[in-house]
Amino acid sequence: MTQNPSTATGSEAAAVSSGRTGATSTPARLADDTGQGKTTIASGVVQKIAGIAARDVSGVYSMGGGVSRAFGAIRERIPGGSGTSQAAGVQVEVGEKQAAIDLDIVVEYGAGIVELARAVRRNVIAAVEQMTGLEVIEVNIAVNDIHMPGDDTDEEPASTQPSTRVE
Repeated sequence: MTQNPSTATGSEAAAVSSGRTGATSTPARLADDTGQGKTTIASGVVQKIAGIAARDVSGVYSMGGGVSRAFGAIRERIPGGSGTSQAAGVQVEVGEKQAAIDLDIVVEYGAGIVELARAVRRNVIAAVEQMTGLEVIEVNIAVNDIHMPGDDTDEEPASTQPSTRVE
């Protein structure tokens, strides 16, 4: 199978052609095209890889903005629900050979944000490129919140408990 000359000389940025996507499934993208067939990788796969790689970095408390974290907390409480989504806080744009990734993260208090962002970026790029073969052209990181020790949701029932007691 020969490569189309217009594809070979086209702009690399033009390869990233789809819109940013949330957790919804989108058509798969070409990752490998050989004489024996082609391999496609769905945008959702890239989202999950990036989400898992970002969460693996020490200092990342959670992923997503306030709304996506709220929906995630609800989803975890539903019996038989899917639990925490690996794609929460991750948007991807996947082309034929490249991917761009946007991450929304919550940082643990005390972590150096600049160093943490560098570590997250390195980990996400390495994981996505190694697992998919796609070139990651950018990883944009938005720090939406800082988790303070004692801000855990485990303390909520204790604060509401006196109002539910019967005397």
